[in-house]
Amino acid sequence: MIQGVFPPGMSAKLDIGRSYSLQSRVEEWMTAEKAGNPGVDVLSTSVLVQLVESAALHCVQPILDDTQVTLGTHIDLSHHKPVPVGFIVRIEVEVVMVDGPRVSFAVQVFDEREAVAEGTHERYIIDKAKFLAKLEEKLA
Repeated sequence: MIQGVFPPGMSAKLDIGRSYSLQSRVEEWMTAEKAGNPGVDVLSTSVLVQLVESAALHCVQPILDDTQVTLGTHIDLSHHKPVPVGFIVRIEVEVVMVDGPRVSFAVQVFDEREAVAEGTHERYIIDKAKFLAKLEEKLA
């Protein structure tokens, strides 16, 4: 189960400093073993990337209107400590730059005992209809 929390008093405006924290217990399906790395029963980097994207998405989602979506465009993540099955992993994202539609996040990841990863993530806020129209063009 994934849980997220906004800091108290946070407005629904996309400002530098806006943050979000997501927690998840590491389960068997989330391991490097399940991703194809035999004998490595710890949180896989690929699932960690998904959790980072989810935290960033949840951070900005409340300020979007129904016509907007965000798309991840870049991630730079150093995953330097293992997280065993059963441990809680906490992903913290903070908006550090807003440049028009481009939003950059600082990322920190912790388990129950220590920092396990850090990096940056970038998303773009775009018009959903325009995105879907471009997708249809590509598929045609």
